[in-house]
Amino acid sequence: MPNTVLFDNGTHKNVLIEDFGLGGLAIQANQHVIVHGRSGMILDPGGHKVYSKVLSETFSILCEASLEIIFLSHQDPDIVAALNGWLMTTDAEAYVSKLWMRFVPHFGFDHLVKDRLNPIPDEGMFFNLDGALLAAIPAHFLHSEGNFQLYDPVSKILYSGDLGASIGMEYTEVTDFDAHIVHMKGFHQRYMASNSVMKAWANMVRGLDIDIIAPQHGAYFKGKGMVNRFIDWCADLECGVDLICPLFKLPVA
Repeated sequence: MPNTVLFDNGTHKNVLIEDFGLGGLAIQANQHVIVHGRSGMILDPGGHKVYSKVLSETFSILCEASLEIIFLSHQDPDIVAALNGWLMTTDAEAYVSKLWMRFVPHFGFDHLVKDRLNPIPDEGMFFNLDGALLAAIPAHFLHSEGNFQLYDPVSKILYSGDLGASIGMEYTEVTDFDAHIVHMKGFHQRYMASNSVMKAWANMVRGLDIDIIAPQHGAYFKGKGMVNRFIDWCADLECGVDLICPLFKLPVA
């Protein structure tokens, strides 16, 4: 599939990169690049399997802009495993929850780049991309204990990380929400922490002007109607600790 331009006003561009890992043993994962003026950022760049191809595509999208920010929504290997390569190849600064600052280096860090991994405080922060302010907003326990989403107010895109992830379909945009539920329900019931956290997230993001919700896995939700359907679905879903307690039984030989 070709790269998908989600937004482009001539100054600000949001691009969904082709999934180079589709069809392999690894879970499907999306990478996103945002370019504003002369500055760019990549979200959750991925692991070693896709590193060289994603790096090449990113440079092609950036054109004359510089990669300045690597945003890591959390600590999973499908997000950060190739981070050392990105830091060695570019001058970008990487950002991850302060909870994972001592864990991410276990993926292998050269001492030359160790000072370019930066903490995101629990309450979130803003990134200045050549004058455009993008917000890292809290999404803790959805699913990671230290987890962030990125809101871009220029394109009105919420990059939601694992929240909204879907598996097992070939389309990249959700056009039938009810038919799409089967592709995301099981994942959310097991990976998201609880309904109380889902409700807290829903109440927070309803205050944002969102045209697209773009997860790290699977298809994105486009249009206010589809976005609101997804937010409402999350707010009503029982998941995680709401469901897992009956499994706490000793195994039978």
